[in-house]
Amino acid sequence: MATRWIDRWLDACRDLAELSRSNPMTDAVIDEIDGRMIRIGDKWLADFASCNYLGFDLDSEIIGAVPGYLERWGTHHSWSRLLGSPVLYEQIEEHLRELVGSEDALVLPTITLIHMSVIPVLAGSGTIFLEKRSHKTIYDGCRLAEAHGATVKRFAFEDVDDLERLLSKASPAPRLVCIDGVNSMTGNSADLEGFARVAREHDALLYVDDAHGFGVIGERSTDETSPYGSRGNGVVRHFGESYDHIVLVGGLSKAYSSLAAFIACPPELKRLLKTAAPPYLYSGPSPVASLATTLVGLEVNERRGDAIRADLWNKTAAVLECLDLLGAHTPNRSGFPIIEVPLARHEDIDAVGRFLFENGIYVTLAAYPLVPRSEVGFRIQVTAANTNAEIEQLVDVLGRLASRFDLQPAQTKVRAA
Repeated sequence: MATRWIDRWLDACRDLAELSRSNPMTDAVIDEIDGRMIRIGDKWLADFASCNYLGFDLDSEIIGAVPGYLERWGTHHSWSRLLGSPVLYEQIEEHLRELVGSEDALVLPTITLIHMSVIPVLAGSGTIFLEKRSHKTIYDGCRLAEAHGATVKRFAFEDVDDLERLLSKASPAPRLVCIDGVNSMTGNSADLEGFARVAREHDALLYVDDAHGFGVIGERSTDETSPYGSRGNGVVRHFGESYDHIVLVGGLSKAYSSLAAFIACPPELKRLLKTAAPPYLYSGPSPVASLATTLVGLEVNERRGDAIRADLWNKTAAVLECLDLLGAHTPNRSGFPIIEVPLARHEDIDAVGRFLFENGIYVTLAAYPLVPRSEVGFRIQVTAANTNAEIEQLVDVLGRLASRFDLQPAQTKVRAA
């Protein structure tokens, strides 16, 4: 029985396993970096696979602050937060509370640990409504909640009406709705206003994973420097929503280049999670360097963040304009710095990866079964640390790629201003 199950799993992942063995763009060992240039063996490539959207991983002010924290705190305090919580955590939580505008915030090591521990607590023996294209880590958290007695129902991707249909039917309380704030493949934000309205009408709690939005998009204002908004304080503030019936989960490992994550929540939920969430009780903490880069990064964000985001918007717009001119489809209608480029033929993925690699471009390959065969292609992540020369190189290579391989043709769409 076990062998047959393993054989079925291997068969489902055959395409991905073969790509991992044969393509230099997967499972690569990076030997050296120089800004956003990376060296793999003797090959230098422009890196468009990083999620360090603000370039804080390379910011000299942030890097320079780390040694002082290490002198005061060492490299890693081994207490769980319940046993001993260095004041650095409280300082970060206070910054985050003010930045995102929530009542309180709780910092834990990763978003994955938050999903696996918080979703079961919030769901209890009630009902979870899970968007079908939610991130795998949300799905895993919901499966764990299901094992503890919750019922999981799935609704169609980006479909507020389908969620409302399910919520209109009788189901055990509490009721929890799980969505991504910004989808990690399409680069588009959820209809947060619509989902929040439906959740409130049916007394459900909306749980939003803003891993890719926090730090990039934020509150709108008349003097904003780009359509990303101001302050990078996340998808809830970007759409002018309150935290009524909303719990926001944000990551610091992407825009802030630090190993940490947080949940923005009411104080009573924070107190509950301190005794009910295993990562607070048992997990090893984030390294001191990550707490330091988070604290200094939050200060840099207040002083320089909007200028960085304006530059990131312009660089992303140049890539999207290139795809428009090529007549190539991307589901990105937001202008956010995640650009998926699907292929017309999924069988071309290995050759396309090799072409990009040979021409000095490093991206994220999206192969089956990570995505449906109709969406196989590659994902470009633009960061503020990518130089204009690297953007120009990418645009040139995309043009040559389109003349050699068939990309999916552009579809009629309206991109957000």
